[in-house]
Amino acid sequence: MSEYRKIALNGLWNNNPALVQVLGLCPMLAVTSSVVNALGLGLASTLVLTSSNLTVSLFRKLVPDTVRLPIFVMIIASFVTAIELLMQAFTYELYLILGIFIPLIVTNCVIMGRADAFAAKNPVASSVLDGFMMGVGFSAVLLVLGALREALGTGRVFANMQLLFGEGARDWVIVLSEHYEGFLFAILPPGAFVGLGLLIALKNVIDSRLQQRKQVETTTEGAASGSKRVRITG
Repeated sequence: MSEYRKIALNGLWNNNPALVQVLGLCPMLAVTSSVVNALGLGLASTLVLTSSNLTVSLFRKLVPDTVRLPIFVMIIASFVTAIELLMQAFTYELYLILGIFIPLIVTNCVIMGRADAFAAKNPVASSVLDGFMMGVGFSAVLLVLGALREALGTGRVFANMQLLFGEGARDWVIVLSEHYEGFLFAILPPGAFVGLGLLIALKNVIDSRLQQRKQVETTTEGAASGSKRVRITG
C-alpha cells in the first residue's frame, strides 16, 4: 500500500477523527440537527485542517519544540478568522446559526492533533493530504449524522440549503413524507448521542466482518500452500 493511499484510508475510515479518535464531539453533536449546518461546519473544518497542516509542515523545521503549541494555535486561529470573515460576507445567516462553533474550531482537538502529530513531522505533500482526508472523513460523519437526524426529526432532507449555496438551492429539499409529524428526540442533543453511537457501532461491525474475512482468506491460502506435494527423485 502506497503512503498516500494509507493516509487517505486513515482519514476516511481506519483512523477517522469522529468514529475512531472520537474527537470534535462538541460541535459535531451540537450542529448536526440538519444537513446544511453539518455541511457548513464540515467545509470550514476541512479548510482549516488543510491550510494549517500545510503551514505547519512548511515551517516545521523553524519552530522550536518549547513553543510549538502556541505557534500552532496562532496559525489555526488565523485561518479560522479568515473563514469567519468569509462566512460573514457570503453566508451570514448560516454563520449566525452556527454561532460560537465556528470560532471554537481553533480549539478543535482534530485540527490541533493533526498539526502536532503529523504535519510537524512530515513533508508538505503528505501533510496537505492528511489534513484534507481527515477533514473529508470528519465532514462525512457530520453529513451522515445530520441527514439521519434531519430525516427522523422533520421528515425532510436538505432543507434550507440556500443558506450555503444561495437562492438557487432553495428547492433542493427532499420531502420524505407529507404527513410526518416529526420525531423531536432526533433533533435534540440526546438524539445526536444515540445517532453517533449507532454510526460507531456500524463501523465496528463492518471492521469486525472485514477482519474475519481476511482471517479466513489467510487460513485458506495457508492450507492451500501447505498441501502442495513435493516430488523428490533420486
